[in-house]
Amino acid sequence: MSSLLAHPDRLFIGGVWTWPVAEETAVVIRPDTEEPYLRVALAGRGDVAAAVGAARQAFDEGPWPRLSPQRRGEYVKALAGELRARSADLATLWASQVGVLHSVATAAMPSVADVFELYAGLPERFPLVERRPTKFPRRVGLLAREPVGVVAAIIPWNGPADIIAYKLAPALIAGCTVVLKASVEAPGEAYVFAEAAEAAGLPPGVVNVVTADREVSESLVRDPRVDKVSFTGSTAAGRRIAALCADRIARVTLELGGKSAAVILDDYDLGTAAKALAKAQCFLSGQACAALTRIVVPAGRHDEFVEALAAEYGGMRVGSQFDPASRMGPLATRVQRDRVERYIAAGRAEGAVVATGGGRPADLDTGFFVEPTVFARADNAMTVAREEIFGPVLTVVPAADEADAVRIANDSDFGLNAAVFTTDADRAYRVARELRAGTVGHNGMRVDYGIAFGGFKQSGIGREGGVEGLLPYLETKTIVLDDDPVLENHGA
Repeated sequence: MSSLLAHPDRLFIGGVWTWPVAEETAVVIRPDTEEPYLRVALAGRGDVAAAVGAARQAFDEGPWPRLSPQRRGEYVKALAGELRARSADLATLWASQVGVLHSVATAAMPSVADVFELYAGLPERFPLVERRPTKFPRRVGLLAREPVGVVAAIIPWNGPADIIAYKLAPALIAGCTVVLKASVEAPGEAYVFAEAAEAAGLPPGVVNVVTADREVSESLVRDPRVDKVSFTGSTAAGRRIAALCADRIARVTLELGGKSAAVILDDYDLGTAAKALAKAQCFLSGQACAALTRIVVPAGRHDEFVEALAAEYGGMRVGSQFDPASRMGPLATRVQRDRVERYIAAGRAEGAVVATGGGRPADLDTGFFVEPTVFARADNAMTVAREEIFGPVLTVVPAADEADAVRIANDSDFGLNAAVFTTDADRAYRVARELRAGTVGHNGMRVDYGIAFGGFKQSGIGREGGVEGLLPYLETKTIVLDDDPVLENHGA
């Protein structure tokens, strides 16, 4: 069992490491060895209610929302420092729990602290109180942005640390208090964040951390003391959360699934496109909502592209995430591997052609591994072109021309990410504007949380990252005064 966490047997509620009401635990299985890696306390309804109560008290009675944004920024900077010191631990936890390559995790984890530092400095560039013209003569108009209140941040298993950062950092700088709900498949990072919040000296109740299953998590969403829910996960779960929030008009941000299209135009080198797409899909073994898994190519170039893609993707070495020679690790869980294998079977049954992969690696008897798989000659109506597989499976769909390629790309319930492969930037921009997706990259995966990230259609509601990611944690208030106040006297 991992020894990286100080209190895995407890929950972090009201600034105190608290024993759960029941003695239930969740066990994380390491996906390459199928052995137990981590055991953590599992919250019940009473524990979740206590966490919400602590966050509610910290918001209603505590100092946090009443501090100036600059003072909150000092705490957030301190939290960034604690997280930066734990980057190696975060990388090990990520790799061990869900199978991302350890080398990739090690390179990525320092950026988690960067997110907190970015938001700590944001009030200097984005004031939360501004003077605005008003229709009333000789009056002073103000637009104030105030914290939305208690936030339930519900985190998935595939990339916990980054997703926590893009929820927690803007919520904290806005003045909100938070109940952070970790997934049972990958709870370790949330514990590190709790330890970091404690070490940074955040007031009690500002950050609370629990791990809970879906049934108990629903009690968090239903709790009337929660003002806003920020959820990242499947579209099915997001639909349920949205319905529960609608019942009481709670604020909600949803970052959901995708079936993102890469459109290859007729002027682009197919070998270069194949290399870029194969490399990108190796990340997290395809367990990423923004993965470019649906590739639309001119019909006359389809076979040549499939040959190049199959050579690149099929040649990726699959193995333990801690083996430096591996290019792709395992899937996170047995359940996830079984799901991917069912989709591969569905693709075959519906007539798509397996150009490479389609099974488990012959040399790996243990672990939740699946071969990098390419489906060719797919129709956009097939299951493997319509539904999010969340695994190392790419589907190639031929198109008659550019207009048909755009039509195929947009013919989806999802609209999270996309890419256009062309040597012409003007053409790329024109096609990008036609694609119904929250992000469009030129010649590759170009997701940038520093600008904004989120989806169209069933890929979600709202945005995370940058100023756009701060706004969902703020309520806007109009104030009209008889005289001009000194805003600095009020912590603005």
